[in-house]
Amino acid sequence: MSRAGLKSSRAGLLVRYIVLVVLSVFFLLPFWIMIRNAFSDRAWITAAQWHWLPNQVNGRTLRSLFADDNLAMARTMVNSGIQSVGQTVLTVFVALLAGYAFARFNHRVARALLGLTLFTLMVPAAVTFVPSFVMTSQLGWIDSFRGLIIPTLFSAFATYLFRQHFLGFPQELEDAALIDGANQWTSFWRVVVPNSMGIIGAVGTITFIGAWNAFLWPLLVTREDTRTVQVTLSRFMTSQGVKYPELFAGALVATMPVVVVFLFLQRYLVKGVESSGID
Repeated sequence: MSRAGLKSSRAGLLVRYIVLVVLSVFFLLPFWIMIRNAFSDRAWITAAQWHWLPNQVNGRTLRSLFADDNLAMARTMVNSGIQSVGQTVLTVFVALLAGYAFARFNHRVARALLGLTLFTLMVPAAVTFVPSFVMTSQLGWIDSFRGLIIPTLFSAFATYLFRQHFLGFPQELEDAALIDGANQWTSFWRVVVPNSMGIIGAVGTITFIGAWNAFLWPLLVTREDTRTVQVTLSRFMTSQGVKYPELFAGALVATMPVVVVFLFLQRYLVKGVESSGID
């Protein structure tokens, strides 16, 4: 490479790094504001002059959240964990089977069902809350994990991602298993699933984050025993005002599990989108 070409390459690399740094700052700024406000008092947060650093790094607000029996922050965190893990496992299981069926069975009935499934993506989720709540109430599932998890199990988006992945999955591997004496069910679990962990991890990560951050449905069906952390955070916003230090401290606590899950499974997101065939 010539000297001019080398300089041009280095200049382009420098520009890319600068753009990435600027975008990273914009992306991380809300997180820093949340951390800063979590360790500040109300007067510092609402002051006319902006301060980049908190004025009390002592964790007093964080400790008060877990010491308040009315909030039961620890219990609501556990409730959110049960809901998110249960919904993730069951949603991935259902969407995995449905996506595989839509990819392998090219019958007109299957195509019609696929069209109806994709049609549900255009229906706002809020439209289904009332009938879902009525059915959940009639089944006696209010204030239970069944009512919190089961009505939200099916995901048309997850099903579509799995279908796109299985359309590109080499069917020769399944045929080889069938020749060796395996049936369709065994071939699916012994060959297809182990070679699809990327898309499973991606869908699982997306589902877990969505379940953990869910607010409206848990607000409708949960009471004291099954209240989730997102519903608990809403208690800091009342008609009398907003408790800013407690709200930001609670948001910081509620964000940590999602950040940990994302850091461990982020590679599956890229790998899963690549294998789904979505541009």
